Amino acid sequence: MDNQIERLIPVSKWNTYHEWPSPGGLRHLIFHAKTNGFEKCICRIGRRVLIWENLFFQIVKELNQKSQ
Repeated sequence: MDNQIERLIPVSKWNTYHEWPSPGGLRHLIFHAKTNGFEKCICRIGRRVLIWENLFFQIVKELNQKSQ
């Protein structure tokens, strides 16, 4: 069994857990999620937008590797 905690973090609480990205930067990524690859880590429940923490950083890592 995987020891990593899979956590869904509300956008409004993201900076309680992580310094980056800023709330505005995170909202920008969400707004453009269909074109920037972040659609996989976003979970919408009604009006609430939640971020799959592990998937978010996995996508960041993948995009960083592609740009090098």
